[in-house]
Amino acid sequence: MAMTAVGATGKTGTLYVVATPIGNLGDISRRALEVLQQVSLIAAEDTRHSARLLQHFAIATPLAACHEHNERSESGRFLQRLQAGDDVALISDAGTPLISDPGFNLVRQARSAGIPVVPVPGPCALIAALSAAGLPSDRFVFEGFLPARAVARQSRLTGLREEARTLIFYEAPHRLLEMLEDLARILGGERPAVLARELTKTFETLKGAPLGELCGWVAADANQQRGECVVLVAGWQPPADDEAVADPETLRILDLLCQELPLKRAAALAAEITGIRKNLLYPLALQRRGSGTP
Repeated sequence: MAMTAVGATGKTGTLYVVATPIGNLGDISRRALEVLQQVSLIAAEDTRHSARLLQHFAIATPLAACHEHNERSESGRFLQRLQAGDDVALISDAGTPLISDPGFNLVRQARSAGIPVVPVPGPCALIAALSAAGLPSDRFVFEGFLPARAVARQSRLTGLREEARTLIFYEAPHRLLEMLEDLARILGGERPAVLARELTKTFETLKGAPLGELCGWVAADANQQRGECVVLVAGWQPPADDEAVADPETLRILDLLCQELPLKRAAALAAEITGIRKNLLYPLALQRRGSGTP
C-alpha cells in the first residue's frame, strides 16, 4: 500500500463529495450545508455558478475550479491540501458530483493516496426522474449523454436495442428532438418513455408517452426543447412468441441439445433449427437446467 503524506496534525484531511440542489434550493441537506461551511476549500465545477449558491446560504468558504478541462492537472493541488490536513468538499454545478460531471480523477487519486472520501448524498436528476416516471425501477441502466454525432449516437442505441432494463439518458436541450427521433427509429416508436425536464424548477415537466408520440409532442412545442432533460425509456420486452417457445417439440429439441452441449451453444443450435431467437431460448435453457429438467 502506498504511504500517505500527512500534515502537521498527524492526519490527512477528508474529501467530501457533496450533492447540491438540481433546481430547488430547499433540497440541500443540513449536513451538506454544515460540510460546506466547515471545510477549508470547495472544489467546484464552475466557481461563478457555485458562488451564487454559497452566497444564498451565507457560506464564505473559498472556492477553486475543478472542471473537465483542468481536473487532471489540478487534482494534485487538491491532494496537497488534503495531505496537509485540510478538508476539501467537491461539488458540481447541480446534483451529485461524478454523475456525468467532473470529479472522478480527484476521487480516484484521493482514494489511491489513502485519503478518506466521504459521500454527502442528496439530489440526483436521474434518480429523481426515475422515482416519478412510472417505469420499472428495480433494474435500470444509466447511459449518461449519448454521443453528439448522429452516427455514433445511432450505433450506441443499436447496441441497446434489446436491453431489458429501464434506460436513462441525459441530453442537451438543443439535441433533444433528434435524440428522441433516433430512439423512436431504433428502439421502436411504440416503446414507453418519459421526458423529465427542469426537475424541481418552476417549469418542471414529466411527460410519459410512446417514443413516437413523445417525438411529435416535443417537435410541436419549442418550450419542451429547453432546460435540463432526462429521458427514460422502458426496457426491451420479447415479442409475443411465448407460445412458440413453449411448444413441446421446441422444448424437446432444446433439452436434447442441452444434454450434449454447453447451454449457449445448445440455445444457438436450437435457434437455427426452430427459427426462434437465441435470446429467447437461452434463458429457457437456464431455467430448465436449474429446475432439473433433463
